[in-house]
Amino acid sequence: MKQFFLTVLGVFAGLVLFLVVMPIVLISMAVASASGPETPSTGVLELDLREGLSDQASSNPLAAFGGSKMSVLQVVDVLHQASEDRSIKALLVRLPEGGMTPASADEVRQAIRRFRAAGKPVLAHSQGFQPSGAVMSSYMVGASASELWMQNTASFQATGFSSDQIFLGRAFEKYGVRADFEQRYEYKNAVNEYTQSDFTPAHREAMTAWMTSIYDTALASAAGDRKMTPAALKTVIEAGPYTAEQARAARLIDKVGQVEEVEAEVKRRAGRGAEIIEFGEYASAQGERTGSGRNTIAIIGGEGAIVTGRGGGGSPFGASESIRSDDLAGAIYDAIEDKSVKAIVLRVSSPGGSPEASEQILAAVRAAKAAGKPVVVSMGAYAASGGYWISSEATEIVAQPSTLTGSIGVFGGKFVMDGLLGRFGVDMRNLSVGGEYADAFSPTQSFTPAQRAAFAGSMDRIYDDFIARVSTGRKLPPARVREIARGRVWTGAQAKALGLVDHLGGVTEAIARAKALANIPQTEAVRFKHFPEAQSPWEALSAAFGVQSEAAKALVMLGGVMADPRIQAVTREARAEDMRDGGAVVLADQPSFY
Repeated sequence: MKQFFLTVLGVFAGLVLFLVVMPIVLISMAVASASGPETPSTGVLELDLREGLSDQASSNPLAAFGGSKMSVLQVVDVLHQASEDRSIKALLVRLPEGGMTPASADEVRQAIRRFRAAGKPVLAHSQGFQPSGAVMSSYMVGASASELWMQNTASFQATGFSSDQIFLGRAFEKYGVRADFEQRYEYKNAVNEYTQSDFTPAHREAMTAWMTSIYDTALASAAGDRKMTPAALKTVIEAGPYTAEQARAARLIDKVGQVEEVEAEVKRRAGRGAEIIEFGEYASAQGERTGSGRNTIAIIGGEGAIVTGRGGGGSPFGASESIRSDDLAGAIYDAIEDKSVKAIVLRVSSPGGSPEASEQILAAVRAAKAAGKPVVVSMGAYAASGGYWISSEATEIVAQPSTLTGSIGVFGGKFVMDGLLGRFGVDMRNLSVGGEYADAFSPTQSFTPAQRAAFAGSMDRIYDDFIARVSTGRKLPPARVREIARGRVWTGAQAKALGLVDHLGGVTEAIARAKALANIPQTEAVRFKHFPEAQSPWEALSAAFGVQSEAAKALVMLGGVMADPRIQAVTREARAEDMRDGGAVVLADQPSFY
């Protein structure tokens, strides 16, 4: 009886999806494809950074319906296309009031400077720089514009770089929770959040060092763009905050005005009849850059925590939040088998994850190199811990100055909850059979001495393996790697000085290095091929609702029929005939896929 009701519920849910949700999705797709925006002969591209950026675009075509963000790589790609588009005459940038991820800001700034190098003006507008975290990174992006405007009522409060850390040590002690962890070593400070009430000396040293590095990078970049010395800009910045007029007088910005005023100015510079085009609309019309030429560079990306398995999980309309080892390794092997691919650019933006998943991906990197295809890692916002593990044996590594990387270390453990639960009259008891280690991770008790020794041994083995990977890949003596590792986080700028990174820059620089390593002249055009290949909407629907969803199967089959050129020719002719007769397509009565 239970199975019967579950079956009925499943059928009902499938009907709702098929009859209600899917028509809305399909109609939206049809309307978008049938009425794509036309670029005016004189256009101003508007890049609004206030909603934030992911590092990479989702490969799921349904993610747009879940409100997925623009990505850093999309900004780089689209600004490159716009710089070569004669109809795009200028760029308007709307800046966030808070901070931007520092490495993302590095890459956006570089893309803006390349756009300006094409002889096209860039105007940026801010409604204030609020004192939040890495707000200096937002200012750095604004400083890269031809002119930086600010609203008259806004305030300039970018006076440094700050970061807050919550420590739960005293709270755990008070409420009877024991954080039983092992860490390798003192700089692997993710554990400190649960065990301490303040920064340890090592934690404070490491954080102060990478924060200073990011701050210095932002100051140097902004100072160069504002034609000031870093020391002079630092003095002015740290004497703030300022009103908009005071910021203009201090040469921190160029003009004070409303966004409508900067829109009018950028259109005037673009020329008669200029229109503002939203970035997303222009990106949709242009599509992803594929390049041209006889040689191919593979672009493979992963963003998020590194875990074993395949498939993104979560909402079918959302972007993946993790790097699945089967998927990423499989994409690399696909690029290896593609004879047209001469080199691989592997974009990594990850704070770390599973050592086993990381090793699976690194094995694919080794296989690519063994096949004669150089692998250049392009590091995004983070490529730390497991993110550095999968990068360590690449042919070369390119990172932004503000990328957070390194963290060559490992930690693990458990929370012992018996004291907390006992306060609420809840008793948890454990039973186990087998060896002594069988209940090692039970939350009812701390590790026994034997369990701790065994667990500590596993932490030591993982750490030693990590050291070996870095020593091999970076051609550094193991003793030197141990000296600069110990779980410490470095910025890209610091990592380059230590030999953990080869070059500073973004995906554009990584592509240039891939071409050089593959002996492709820099002046020669290349094709870009993305792995894994993006799913079609039909494949995404099938994956989202499972192989038992007859509705999704039917949609996939219908999509295959509608993709047939002969069927498309008939539908185009029918549509033209309908328009000649003054009729209209009624989507509610008969689906339209054009």
